[in-house]
Amino acid sequence: MDLQPAYILHARPYRETSLLLDAFTRDHGRIGLIARGVRGARGQASRAALQPLQPLLLSWRGQGELWQLTATETVGSALALRGDALLSGFYLNELLLRLLPRHDPHETLFWRYAQCLNALAADAPPGWELRRFERDLLDALGYGLELTTDTNDGEPLDPDARYRFDPESGACRLPQGRSEAGTISGAALIALQKDVLPDAITLRELRRLMRGVLLHHLGGRELRSWQVLGDLAATRRDQDS
Repeated sequence: MDLQPAYILHARPYRETSLLLDAFTRDHGRIGLIARGVRGARGQASRAALQPLQPLLLSWRGQGELWQLTATETVGSALALRGDALLSGFYLNELLLRLLPRHDPHETLFWRYAQCLNALAADAPPGWELRRFERDLLDALGYGLELTTDTNDGEPLDPDARYRFDPESGACRLPQGRSEAGTISGAALIALQKDVLPDAITLRELRRLMRGVLLHHLGGRELRSWQVLGDLAATRRDQDS
């Protein structure tokens, strides 16, 4: 394969001078690559190009589960991801590593990922961009959320009502006047379905919802990024108090 659009999701040392790479490619989905010699003195330029969250063109050859990287080219200027945007980008990578099977092509999702990184680099609200990508990732994997109707009676969602949300079936309205922890407003579900930026309170509701849905599809195993982002949020609250 020659000059395939790709992003590095993760890299780790391999033997004396090489790297094992997880890459997300346009036409082949998530793949494993061996980058030989890039940790040696003569491979510094190649290693510098193999940074996560940057658009690349990759070439490789071989058979089996791991292929050998043969060429790397950068595409345009490096994305300026810093602070929350950088942490959000690493969160996206962990999400793909945990949920996306290898050798399962997802071209539309590949461009959605690229679009999300570009939005983060342009200082778009990270929380909203992550919720949108989580929604689209689940949809691409066949776990799309039902965000239009009440699963109990088929009626359209009411923005003023509260709903229980099941990851497999969708939203079920609470009886009027009843209060229950862990529920979500119809307004939040409608905002996610219509792709309309919600207010801060609604966005927090969507964060809680999507974490629960993702945890379900992750088999109950939390992402490391959740702990990092949670610790950062706690530190900020302490600084503001």
